[in-house]
Amino acid sequence: MKRILTFAILLAGITLASCKKDEVVSSDVAFMAMLSGAEEVPAVTTTASGMLDGVFNKDTKILTYTITYSGITPTAWHIHKAAKGAIGGVVFNFGTSFSSPFKSATVALTADQETDLMAGNYYVNMHSAKSASGEIRGQLLKK
Repeated sequence: MKRILTFAILLAGITLASCKKDEVVSSDVAFMAMLSGAEEVPAVTTTASGMLDGVFNKDTKILTYTITYSGITPTAWHIHKAAKGAIGGVVFNFGTSFSSPFKSATVALTADQETDLMAGNYYVNMHSAKSASGEIRGQLLKK
């Protein structure tokens, strides 16, 4: 009788141990970019800094983000397409109203844009009168 009871308890333990909890898979991917003059191409000497903190939803294909910055009076700001250390064209323009923090979202990304985002091929660039080609920049990378 003890053997049957021991076997039953052992079997129950093995059964429970092999059961996996249902895992919730999130469709959100966190991104961030740390903006500095050192990331500009070529590098810029500045005390300005900034950060983009964002979330890309793989279902809606929309990137929502908050940008904070200090030490700069922006004249333009965008997301450009290029790898770190390279210069690329504007993909998303943040507009002409400048405030920190700035909260916004992109339109739904195309499949190619999503691929570029996931591969780290986008950077945030803030331009100013001091540096018209860009005063601070940061590569948009997964957290």
